[in-house]
Amino acid sequence: MTPHEAFADGTAVITGAGSGIGEGLARKAAQLGMNVVLADIAGDRVAKVAEDIAAQGGSALAVVTDVTDIHALENLADVAYARFGSVRLAINNAGIESIGFSWEIPDATWDKTIDINIRGVVHGSRIFARRMLATGERGYIANVASIGSLGMMPTQAPYMMSKHAVLNFTECLFLEMQLAKAPVSVSAVLPAQVATRIFDDVPATGDAMAMRQRAMMQAMLAQMGQTPEQAADLILAGIARGDFWVSTHPETTAQMARARAEYLAALATPALAEEARALVE
Repeated sequence: MTPHEAFADGTAVITGAGSGIGEGLARKAAQLGMNVVLADIAGDRVAKVAEDIAAQGGSALAVVTDVTDIHALENLADVAYARFGSVRLAINNAGIESIGFSWEIPDATWDKTIDINIRGVVHGSRIFARRMLATGERGYIANVASIGSLGMMPTQAPYMMSKHAVLNFTECLFLEMQLAKAPVSVSAVLPAQVATRIFDDVPATGDAMAMRQRAMMQAMLAQMGQTPEQAADLILAGIARGDFWVSTHPETTAQMARARAEYLAALATPALAEEARALVE
């Protein structure tokens, strides 16, 4: 099924829609003819995206939402269903990065990363799943993990750990929908190099190596990354087909998956990747 066939005239709710992949998804969903509910904690950003979509003839509603607050997520669903009726597509995209040694990253940063990246996805999925199941209509839930959910990287432990958790939760949710014989498709989205501001928003620290890594990642995304709009096209196409694995870079994802499988099958000892060794050389 094409994205237009799957989503036209439906309603999409997208968290983290004020920038990056979330913004790209919102703009592309609106172009498909969807009503788009944009959720983000950054009210100015998400309002601007909604205004742009409306100016181009689309239907968009901005809802300032803190995904770490389950009541805010319930309110997001209430507002979406009250304004547009049933929701066809829910994308739990909101996420943040952090850089530093695990023992040096502040407690508050650890908690914030876990709350946004894991709890926001889990509770967002649960809330919209209940409502989709209640209508009995065809629905789609997509959770944005990362290519990082297939690997490991020192000094990015909170992010990497959280994305592994998102992937496994999404696998379990997929199986539960199968068990329930529900008309709700579940997808795990694994973006690779997409040019977003995720590393721009990483707090500056006094650690020189962490700052070198942030600069290296920013440069890599700027030079090699897809635009959020390009990524959104691929992501929405995969979700519309009903794919579980949805990737912006299929060859990279397949390579990472093979490497992870071989690593686990061999019960190998973790080893520093080339890019990690470059940080200390």
